[in-house]
Order: sequence, then C-alpha cells, then structure tokens
Amino acid sequence: MKKVLLLFVCLFTIHMSADAQRIAIVDVNALLESNDDYVNAQREIDKLSAEWRQEIAQEYDKIKSMFNKYQAEQVLLSDDVRVQRENEIVEMEDAVRELQKQRFGPEGDLFSKRQELVNPIQDNIFAAIESYASDRGYDLIFDKSSAAGLLFASDEFDKTEEVKRKLGN
Repeated sequence: MKKVLLLFVCLFTIHMSADAQRIAIVDVNALLESNDDYVNAQREIDKLSAEWRQEIAQEYDKIKSMFNKYQAEQVLLSDDVRVQRENEIVEMEDAVRELQKQRFGPEGDLFSKRQELVNPIQDNIFAAIESYASDRGYDLIFDKSSAAGLLFASDEFDKTEEVKRKLGN
C-alpha cells in the first residue's frame, strides 16, 4: 500500500512539474544600452533636443528683452502704441509656446524623431525576446527594468475571450 501511495505521489509530482509555467526575466534597458544603434539614436535625439531647447530659450530671451524695453518706455507711449506693443509681446509668447509644443509636445518633432530612430530597434529587441521565448519554451517573460512588466506571454494564458463570454460580450 505504501508503495502504491509513493508511486502515486511521484507520478503526481512529475505531472505537476511538467505542467509548470516557464518564466524568465529580461532587462530591456540593458539590451537597449548595449545596442550601438540605440546609443547612436539616443545621442542624436539628445543633440536635437538640446538644439531645440536653446532655440526656444533664445526666443524667450528676445521676449524678455522686448518686455523690459516696453516697461522702460511705457510711460512715454500713447495708449494705442502701448496696446500695440503689449499685443506684439503676447503674440511672440504665443508663437514660442506653439514652437515648444511643436518640438516637445506629445505629437511633436522630438516624439516623431524618437519613433523614427528608436522604434525599429525596440521592435527588433522585442522580436528577439519573442523568438527566444518560443525557442526555449518560456510561457511568460517579464521586463525587470520598467513598469511595463510583461514582454511575452504564450497565447494559452490569454483568457480575454473567456472573460468576454462571462461578461456576455
């Protein structure tokens, strides 16, 4: 009886370990930083960003100079000229804010440049991770370097459709 129970426990343990999920952790930042193309792309993006920041700072300096000149002359100006100068300053401020938005906004030039230069590299790394997971039989791969977390999951673990059915969708 003990032998049968021991055999049952061994078979059950083997069965459970065969069904165990294989999980891995990858540091995507380390992969990116070790990629020369990524490092070069990041340098180019940083250089552009610095140039654009300097351009915007120069425009704000012009506005500040214009405002200081206006304040010094304000008492000598007629009402019409004063209003005209104030409008010019406001228009320049609006133009610089628009330039800032164009360069650094969510859909701006910096974002587009990053998409153009970095996305193909990231896509290549994620494809390599997916290939690695498939070749080695991993079910889940997590990124330890970011909050994004899950990088790869075997389709058998996606229960979205089952939950939709439960919700009646």
